[in-house]
Amino acid sequence: MNIEENGFTEDFQLETPLAPKQTRLQEFWLLFRQNRLAILGLFIFIIFFCCAVAGLFMTSGPDPLFDPAMIRLQEKLRPPLAKPNLDSLRHEEIPYLGFYLMGTDDLGRDVFARMLQGAWVSLTVGFVAVGISVLIGIFMGGIAGYFGQHHVRVHHILMMLVLISGAVLVTANFIRSGAVLLCLIPAYLFYSLRIQNRSGEKTSSLWAKFLYINAVSIDTLIMRLVDIMLCFPSFFLILTVVALLPASIYNIMIVIGLTSWMGTTRFVRAEFLSLREQDFVAAVKTLGAGNFRIIFRHMMPNAIAPVLVSATIGIATAILTEAGLSFLGFGVPPPHATWGNILSDGKNFIFDAPWLTFIPGIAILIVVLSFNLFGEGLRDVLNPKLRERH
Repeated sequence: MNIEENGFTEDFQLETPLAPKQTRLQEFWLLFRQNRLAILGLFIFIIFFCCAVAGLFMTSGPDPLFDPAMIRLQEKLRPPLAKPNLDSLRHEEIPYLGFYLMGTDDLGRDVFARMLQGAWVSLTVGFVAVGISVLIGIFMGGIAGYFGQHHVRVHHILMMLVLISGAVLVTANFIRSGAVLLCLIPAYLFYSLRIQNRSGEKTSSLWAKFLYINAVSIDTLIMRLVDIMLCFPSFFLILTVVALLPASIYNIMIVIGLTSWMGTTRFVRAEFLSLREQDFVAAVKTLGAGNFRIIFRHMMPNAIAPVLVSATIGIATAILTEAGLSFLGFGVPPPHATWGNILSDGKNFIFDAPWLTFIPGIAILIVVLSFNLFGEGLRDVLNPKLRERH
């Protein structure tokens, strides 16, 4: 039986696809929505994001709707849903909703307003800290995976030690000594260029030969640095650094980001080591593409999947870290409210005002759990070996 007897034409058979075409985003969503826990995590995250953004606008400015810093000593330790005593309050002290949705603390401050302000702080710290760690991890992992076979020479190590020493001295207010060390770097660069111009890469000087000895491979250097960083307990390292620096939300974000890039580095390095030997990379090299185009145009899109999962779970870790620092008194300084310092203020009144402990504690639990669930769902969708479970 031929095609004409079935009423089909050859053009129809060739042009009509056997299955409907789906974009990668549509395929991703079809797989992702099968994981109900991941959908729940995404839904909670959207609610948290909207509350944080709304809290930024409603708790800031000269005349905010919800003032988290307003003190009402006569209204202290009021339970949730309690109505204010209008006879003892001025007009500007009356809560916007007409009642205290989440009660008041020991200074009479509205806990709901402080929770709104703390949501934005937690969101900012989580995303900025993870953004810093992901950028560092991608950079370090990409170098280790793609250029790992190259070697670092002795003069590179010496220059880096001088640069770090100069920066540390300048930071510690030893400006003159640090400036001298920093000035040695351009002087040495000029000296090394003169050596290369005179005799090329090979030189008869014993000192110059020593400087150009291959000391260690780039991959070994970066991965040993990762191992050293992983030897220190992350939280205590952050606690030590934050204790030495001035209390600031920016310092906390930077410190958390600078101490949590090791996992991303390992993920990116492993993916680059695998992709570096693939046929499509060899084909692009044959066509004459540069290293920058190979890394960012062809290899990075294929290596970014585990980074997204790590970043999603890392946001939850950063929020927990900030809450822990604030609970211990090393976090964002007053009068800014964070979930950690609300929890810390409430620990002294756990029996008289348990909502001061339960409300921020449950909020941290739900938000961190939502990020973990969402990250697990991303991992299952982006890993073909785990898709069959759903």
